[in-house]
Amino acid sequence: MDGELLDDIIRRLVDAKNGRTPRQVQLTEAEIRMLCVTSKEIFLSQPNLLELEAPIKICGSSIVFRPLEMPVSWALDRTNDFGFQEALGRALEAFGANFRLLAQAKLGDVHGQFSDLLRLFEYGGYPPEANYLFLGDYVDRGKQSIETICLLLAYKIKYKENFFLLRGNHECASINRIYGFYDESALIDEKIICMHGGLSPELKNLDQIRNIARPVDVPDQGLLCDLLWADPDKDIEGWGENDRGVSYTFGADKVTEFLQKHDLDLICRAHQVVEDGYEFFAKRQLVTIFSAPNYCGEFDNAGAMMIVDDTLTCSFQILKSTDKKGKLGFGNMLRPGTPPHKVQEPHKIDEDIS
Repeated sequence: MDGELLDDIIRRLVDAKNGRTPRQVQLTEAEIRMLCVTSKEIFLSQPNLLELEAPIKICGSSIVFRPLEMPVSWALDRTNDFGFQEALGRALEAFGANFRLLAQAKLGDVHGQFSDLLRLFEYGGYPPEANYLFLGDYVDRGKQSIETICLLLAYKIKYKENFFLLRGNHECASINRIYGFYDESALIDEKIICMHGGLSPELKNLDQIRNIARPVDVPDQGLLCDLLWADPDKDIEGWGENDRGVSYTFGADKVTEFLQKHDLDLICRAHQVVEDGYEFFAKRQLVTIFSAPNYCGEFDNAGAMMIVDDTLTCSFQILKSTDKKGKLGFGNMLRPGTPPHKVQEPHKIDEDIS
């Protein structure tokens, strides 16, 4: 992909920030197609289990859809609310079945909140000022989903060794087949393992993750399903039934067992809304990160970004909601199959896990 064109796309997207909502951005179908084709080759050239080095900034379920106060118009024709699906679907037709966009799409957990994605970069530093790892779930029904995925893919192409995107549970064939090429997990300095969901009873060796063939759809059960769908549960020991109807829940004992077996210090995951943007579990051996403030425009939750320095000290940068307080409390179901998960433990802003 032409370097000048890539820089121009990044500039247009970043410069869209104007007040509380980004102004309109125009990308051509050809430009979106080039982003997809080029990023696909980069994803396939990198392993399923990324082995990364600190310092790095980790963004969890990052940009969640919420209603826009102002519409965003595109050069691409759009006939319904599934703007991302419509435009990107046409752009991907040339790729064949593995790349056709299907019914709907979702982007740690960023879910299409483009303005909040730009706020994360403003606080944490725009690439390549900082290294980034996103934990999945990037787009939803929001009208800003195209901006979100295009900027993430553009940064992936521009800084492929400094900018990483893991696969979330919404990145599957029933949602969008391009995500079959995303990485599944990341290992930071051989001490912090990152995934979207959680642990699996089938995970005995990290080479099992490395050996997953791509492209691959998410099965209804098994290792890959659990990496994207499993949840921690403070009320159980061992493995339990997941209220989502897929995968498992796991207790603190399984976290300790896994970390000791693989000589790791911390599990970092996303997949659940947490009130303060981050929540510890199992005596700070696991942390859930959620980077989208004001989830769905209904909850007054904060977003967070975890910063891992070169000594493996972890700190959290908090992204407060800029909107009015949400209408619902954290005792309610946030979305079907995704209850809020609040670990009742005190928090510290800095955690030394070395």
